[in-house]
Amino acid sequence: MRQELVHVIAGNAFAISDAQGDIEVDPRAPVGLFAFDTRFLSHWVLSVDGERLNALSRDDMTYFETRFFLVPGVASHYVDADVSVIRHRSIHDCFHEKITVLNHSSQPAELTVRMEMGSDFTDIAQIGQRSGRAVQVVADSAGHQLVLRYERERFARETTVQSNAPVDVDEGGMTFRIRIAPEGQWEADLHVRMTIRGEDGQDMRAGLQSHQQAVRTGMREDLADWLDRAPHLVAERNGLEETYRGSLADLAALRYMPLSHSERVPVGGLPWAMALCGRDSIITCLQTMAFTPELTPATLRMLAMLQGGQLDDEHDEEPGKILTQLRYGESAAFGDRPNALYYGAADITPLFVVLLDEYERWSGDADLVRELRHPARMALDWIDEYGDLTGDGYVRYQRRNERNGTINQCWKDTPDAIADAHGRQPAFPRATCELQGYAYDAKRRGARLAREFWGDSAYADRLEREAAELKDRFNRDFWLPHREYYALALDPYGEPVDALSSNIGHLLWSGIVADDRAEAVAEHLVGPRLFSGWGVRTFAAGQRTYNPMGAHLGAVWPSDNALIAAGLRHYRLDAQAARIAGGIFDLAQTLGRAVPELVAGYDRSLTKYPVQLPSAGRPQSWSSGALLMLLGTTLGLRPTGDNLLVNPALPQGFGRLELLDIPGRWGRSDAYARDRTTYHQPGGRLR
Repeated sequence: MRQELVHVIAGNAFAISDAQGDIEVDPRAPVGLFAFDTRFLSHWVLSVDGERLNALSRDDMTYFETRFFLVPGVASHYVDADVSVIRHRSIHDCFHEKITVLNHSSQPAELTVRMEMGSDFTDIAQIGQRSGRAVQVVADSAGHQLVLRYERERFARETTVQSNAPVDVDEGGMTFRIRIAPEGQWEADLHVRMTIRGEDGQDMRAGLQSHQQAVRTGMREDLADWLDRAPHLVAERNGLEETYRGSLADLAALRYMPLSHSERVPVGGLPWAMALCGRDSIITCLQTMAFTPELTPATLRMLAMLQGGQLDDEHDEEPGKILTQLRYGESAAFGDRPNALYYGAADITPLFVVLLDEYERWSGDADLVRELRHPARMALDWIDEYGDLTGDGYVRYQRRNERNGTINQCWKDTPDAIADAHGRQPAFPRATCELQGYAYDAKRRGARLAREFWGDSAYADRLEREAAELKDRFNRDFWLPHREYYALALDPYGEPVDALSSNIGHLLWSGIVADDRAEAVAEHLVGPRLFSGWGVRTFAAGQRTYNPMGAHLGAVWPSDNALIAAGLRHYRLDAQAARIAGGIFDLAQTLGRAVPELVAGYDRSLTKYPVQLPSAGRPQSWSSGALLMLLGTTLGLRPTGDNLLVNPALPQGFGRLELLDIPGRWGRSDAYARDRTTYHQPGGRLR
C-alpha cells in the first residue's frame, strides 16, 4: 500500500516527502523540494548507522512547518529504542531542517548520521520522464556545504546545502560522526538555498538567521493576522469551525508572489498547479469575497498586466484574452511547452469582468474599476471579436496551437470531457453552455461598470442589448425540451451535444436560465443521476462515457458544487442549494484536513465514505475557497448598495450559525442563522 505523502508549503516553494520525511524519486508523484516549477531536491534520505528511520508520529504545526518523530530499525524495536530522532522542517524562500538525535541510554552513544542528497532539477511538467540532465556537484567539507548546479544556456538553477555542524561532505551527501553523552542529544541544522540564475552570496549564518526570523515571527504573525482579519465563525455543528479555519489556513498557504509582481495572488494548488492559473485564481477570489477580499485586487492587476495583446498561435494568445497559466520551468523557458505565458481557455476572459464587478459590489473600490477600464473593455471586446468563431453569437473555442495546445479550453479541460450522452465528441469549434452564461453575465456586469464608473451610457446600452439577445438565443438553441435541461454544448453546425452535466448549474449562477426553467434544471442537479450524496457529479450516471473516477466524466468537484449552490440560491431554490451544500460540508468533515480537488462520483449509499482519487491535488485554492463560498451561500450573503443582505437557508443539522465581522463597503457586519429546515419556494431570481 502506498504510504501517505507529507508536505510543507510557502507560496513560491513546497516540499513533498514520505511519512518519515525522506524524499526519493517516485515516477507516480511529484515528490521533492520545488520552487518556481523546478525540483531543487530529488533525493533527501536520512539514516543512522546505515539504518533507515521509521515514523512514530508527526506534528503538522502549520502549513510551513512540521516535525517528524522517528526511530531507527524495525517496528519491534520501538518500545525500547535507545535512540530517537526528530526532524523539524520548515520552508520559506528556502528550506531548513533541524536534525535532533537523542540518546536514551545510560551509556554514551557513537553514531554515524548520514543525509543522502541529490537533485535532478526536473521541470514539474516533466515529472516521471527521464531527465538526463548533467548536474554539476561540488562537495566542500571545509565549508560544510554541498552545491548542485544545472545550466542550459541562460537557464541556471542551483541548490546549496549547508550544515552548521562539522561534517564530511561527498558528492552524494553529508556524513556526521557523532558522540552523544548518556541521556544527551546532538543537533545539526541543514539549510537549503534555491537559487535562480547566479549566486546570491548568502552565507550559512545569515541565511539561517534570516530563515528562522521569517518563520518564527514573520510567517507566524502573517498567518495569525490573516486568520484574525477573516470573519469569525461560531457554529453549533461539531467540527465546522475547525473546517472553516483549516480552509482559511490552506488559502494562506497558497498565496504566491510571481517574479514580476510585488503582491501575492492565489495559485491553483499542490502539487501540479503551484503557479498563477487564471481560472483558479479568479474562481478563488469570487468564492472568498466575503472572507478574504484582499486576494482580489492583486489578482485582477496581475491578470490585467499579462493580458493578451497580439495574435500568437504558439501560446493561443489573442488581444484581450486573459492568461490561463504562467510558468517558470525549463520547458517554458525554451518553448518545449507553450506554458511560459499560455492563453488557451475561453472561460477566463469573461470571468475577469465578472470578478471586477463583483469586487466593486462588495468593496466599493471605484478606483480599481476605473484603473482597469481598458483591460476590462478589451476582455469584453474579445468575447465578440475572437470568442465568436463562427459568427452565430456564441463563445466557442478551438486551439491555435495544434501541437501542444489544450484541446478543451473550458474548465472541463481533459481531452474526453466534452461528449454527448452516447460518447460522441463534437467537432470544433465547440460552444459549451457555461461559456454562454459567463459571456451573458460579463456583458450585464460590464454594462453596469460602463454606466456607473466609465461614463459611457451608449456602451452600457449596447452591452445590455447584446446580453438580452444572447439570453433569448441561448434559451432557444440550447434547451432540450424533451429532456428538460440545457445541452452541454453546440457543435459548429448548431447541433446540440445532449449530455446531462454539472455545467447546467453554472448557468443558474450566471443568470442566463429562463425563470420558468430553473426548477426543472434544479431537479436534475439534485436527482440521482447527477447528485451522488456528497455532491453533484460532473457527468450524469447512465450515459455512455460516465465514469465515477473520471475527472470530468463523473467525479465530484467542491469548486463546481459551490457555483451550483450559489446559482440555485439566485433562483430561490433554497432546499436544493442546502442539500448540495450539506453534502460538500459532509465530504470535507469526513475526510478532514485539506479538501481535495475532486473525489470519485460513487453513490454515497454505496461507499459510505468519499473515495479519493490519486490525481486529485490537495490543498487546492478553489476547493478550500468552495467551503467559504458555500458558507456564504447558506447564509445568503449579498451586497445591496452599502448594506449586506443576509437571507439564510442552512442545511439540516447545522443548528445555529454566526459569522461575525464580515468585511465590505459597509465596514464590518454580522450574520446570524439557524437551521429551520423550511425554505423559500421558487419565485424568480434574487439578483
